[in-house]
Amino acid sequence: MLQRAYAGFSWGMVLLGIVHMAATTRFFDSLTQSALWFASAGIAIVLAGALNLLNRRYGEAAPGLRRVCVGANLVMTAFGLAAGLVGRATAGELVIVVGLTGGAAALSTLRASLLPSRAAV
Repeated sequence: MLQRAYAGFSWGMVLLGIVHMAATTRFFDSLTQSALWFASAGIAIVLAGALNLLNRRYGEAAPGLRRVCVGANLVMTAFGLAAGLVGRATAGELVIVVGLTGGAAALSTLRASLLPSRAAV
């Protein structure tokens, strides 16, 4: 159950990042520094989601990957919360962003949410 929840949070982050990147053209009429920074946040969210997917599959066998993933999740959660508060995000937007990143952060610390490592063939 935890493994599926972790996959859901991870894929949710990937999807959120894709939506964030796609929304760049809705919020910006031209390619500006602000537009690039907005799009780069989506890229960071996608990469953090992908890191969680890698951790879910290989984290049991690669403790360094687990540590990096937990750290990235904590940073993304804190940054998402700060950006949401500074940017006056709605409560719903904060719940989605902090919920996904915070949920992934919590699950990334639990060995039970990782898939068992496969023996080399």
